[in-house]
Amino acid sequence: MIKNWQYLDEYDLERRRILEIVDRVFSSGKLILGPEVASFEAAFSAACGAAHGVGVNSGTDALFLALKALGIGKGDEVITVANTAVPTVAAIRAAGALPVFVDVEQDTFLMDVARLEQKITDRTKCIVPVHLFGQPVDMDPLLTLAARNTLYVVEDCAQATGAAYRGRTVGSLGDMGAFSFYPTKVLGAYGDGGMVVTGSSWYDEKLRRLRFYGMKETYYAEEEGYNSRLDEVQAALLNFKLSSLQGAVRRRQAIATAYQEGLAGIGDLVLPAARKDRSHQFYVYTVQTSYRDALMRHLHDYEVEARINYPTPIHLMRGYAMLGYRPGDLPATERLSGRILSLPMYPGLGNDKVARIIEVIKSFYEQR
Repeated sequence: MIKNWQYLDEYDLERRRILEIVDRVFSSGKLILGPEVASFEAAFSAACGAAHGVGVNSGTDALFLALKALGIGKGDEVITVANTAVPTVAAIRAAGALPVFVDVEQDTFLMDVARLEQKITDRTKCIVPVHLFGQPVDMDPLLTLAARNTLYVVEDCAQATGAAYRGRTVGSLGDMGAFSFYPTKVLGAYGDGGMVVTGSSWYDEKLRRLRFYGMKETYYAEEEGYNSRLDEVQAALLNFKLSSLQGAVRRRQAIATAYQEGLAGIGDLVLPAARKDRSHQFYVYTVQTSYRDALMRHLHDYEVEARINYPTPIHLMRGYAMLGYRPGDLPATERLSGRILSLPMYPGLGNDKVARIIEVIKSFYEQR
């Protein structure tokens, strides 16, 4: 298991404050759906430019409950991408719907919106654009297409907290936005956590019932629901970290700039493309190379923790063979899966370490 250096750095730096927050919550005796959750829901949704936020157990649950709130279920199709974390598709399947995959852009790794329309059928109910690696999907044409076909849009914002598309923060663009606060994320908790944001008071009320067994008042279910609640400790810690989010993002962007400048023109490396009309949060910094496996081994030999996000597209995984996809169905997605490599990226990564990583990569190509 690769260590979570982001978590270790944060805890070392903020240990006293973190323990004070935990003690405050424990001492209050309010551990589930109390004032800390309410405060963080208000602060986070406001930061996203959304009227409402509903804290839940995980990013997977955030996406699942958003789909359930829209009434999506058996017989419905939901269009998304296969080069994402499994939870995106697991949530669609948990809702009872059928994932339909569209290919991606080769340079951004993001949903190829130009290919969307050919995937729409009379059973399509929703599009789930994944703002992968910290950069938003091209949302304006996607939203236009969705409106023309009366489709819902649920943004998967798990990797792009705070990112913006043409001045609008992700999560506020579609009907709902689903966020993850898994510890490695741009805004990470010290355990699992997630949130759904929306501009609709109706969806807000629906989501609050769904996360709490379908109940509005204790002991009476208005509808069939689930148990998915962000706990008070995580909410309090996330609220504390929210104030430093932009500083952490600026540091990620500075590291990305150093990589861009230091690795430009090196071997066959293809550096990540950042569109000018969007802010890229650089949840990860992912390069492409035909020597991916050899380069990763070289980096590991020098104790540089590079990794692959994600080595196998979901449509080719054994667990989703029932969807009926075959090799060659998503050419760009499949090509990328054999070429991508993510370099270390977290706010505490010092300039000296970034420079060393660049030199190690250069040494790999010098030996070829």
